[in-house]
Amino acid sequence: MFGQIGSGQIGLGKARLGLAAMLGGTMLTHPAHAQQSDAAAIRAELDRAMAMIAQQQEQLDRQRGEIAEMRRRLDTAYASAAVATDAPAVSADRDGGSGVSPAADAPVPLVRVGQAPEDEDQPIEIAVLDNTSSVVTPRGRLIAEAQLDYTRADRSRAVFRGVRLAEVVLIGVFDINESRQDVLTGSIGMRYGVADRLEIGARLPLVYRSDSSIIAPVPGSTNNDGARTIENSVNGFGLGDLEVTARYQLIDGRNGAPYVIANLQGVFPTGSSPFAVSRDELGRAEEVATGAGFYSISPSLTAILPSDPVVLFGTLGYNVNVARSIDTVIPPVRVSRIDPGDAITASAGIGISFNQRTTVNLGYAHNWAFGTRTTTALLDPTPAWPDTRDIVSRDLQLGRLLFGVTYRISDRTSLNWAVEVGATEDSPDLRTILRVPFAF
Repeated sequence: MFGQIGSGQIGLGKARLGLAAMLGGTMLTHPAHAQQSDAAAIRAELDRAMAMIAQQQEQLDRQRGEIAEMRRRLDTAYASAAVATDAPAVSADRDGGSGVSPAADAPVPLVRVGQAPEDEDQPIEIAVLDNTSSVVTPRGRLIAEAQLDYTRADRSRAVFRGVRLAEVVLIGVFDINESRQDVLTGSIGMRYGVADRLEIGARLPLVYRSDSSIIAPVPGSTNNDGARTIENSVNGFGLGDLEVTARYQLIDGRNGAPYVIANLQGVFPTGSSPFAVSRDELGRAEEVATGAGFYSISPSLTAILPSDPVVLFGTLGYNVNVARSIDTVIPPVRVSRIDPGDAITASAGIGISFNQRTTVNLGYAHNWAFGTRTTTALLDPTPAWPDTRDIVSRDLQLGRLLFGVTYRISDRTSLNWAVEVGATEDSPDLRTILRVPFAF
């Protein structure tokens, strides 16, 4: 193609030289009086030369167009090859953003190239867990959060004390124990970005709690004719336990890496203790406790990996409960010391983004709570139990299935709703949480 262009240019130059030589030779050969008679022949020769030049110029223009098209195609091929070779793995901007994908004829991993203006400084949030599952609050920003939490736990247990002669023949005392607990908690929390990677926060709850229980001996299962159904119901309202948190972002989530946040939570027993409430002569509580009655410290690590259009998240932690000495009577024993068991906590899940405002989250959380050690002594010692005795309860396995929805109302506020359903016998049956954060 390039050779054809060169030949055309040479031919055009020869034509021009030939025309000039012909004109010069004609003028020198013929005298002045003969030029007029040959004017028609010269004009005809000039027209033929100009036609030849125009034809060659048209051919050159056509070849230039073909070369330009070839260069355009070559540049496109180079660009496609560069994208397919150099495109990084999925990476995330700090606060999420929009993504673009290449053309269908050049499939490559999705590349996140920026974020929409309305997403600026908006932390990634996961509705199914607490605020330890969002990227830390930006420096200098204050977030206030209103939360409403409802928990329901039902227990039905048959207690048999006697001899079993066959699979369905029981001789002894057979009681049915039922209990129900409803807890409604409203709280206000604050989070503040102290530095680019550090935030601190606090939450103070108000708790309404209603407990009821029924102990019903099966008729004929005991020789005590005076045995009767015992019902107990109590409810109350008060301040809950204060929570204080600190969170530090270890990894910023660039170049496809996850966000990794170190969390530290402390709980202070500002609510009423279950060991300080009044009880009747049978040891039944006459008022409810709105707190746990212990100090606790909970370090944990959270990882959040955006991979448009989903977000993967997980948390692993350990809860340390501080033992305390008490002096309370729960007939027929006196309790002198309580050492609540520590707990291993873990959770994982996925958030699926439907659009810029709505995200649905699914997950699972599990707590392995070790047994509680209680030091007790009988109010009326016996030869078999003359002194104090340590009793360790069994471990608890608390598994919950998680479902949540996050809806962004504006750049500064969102609506988070989550539901937890108990997956193990020890877990509460249902817990639902509504959170509304406001950024300032």
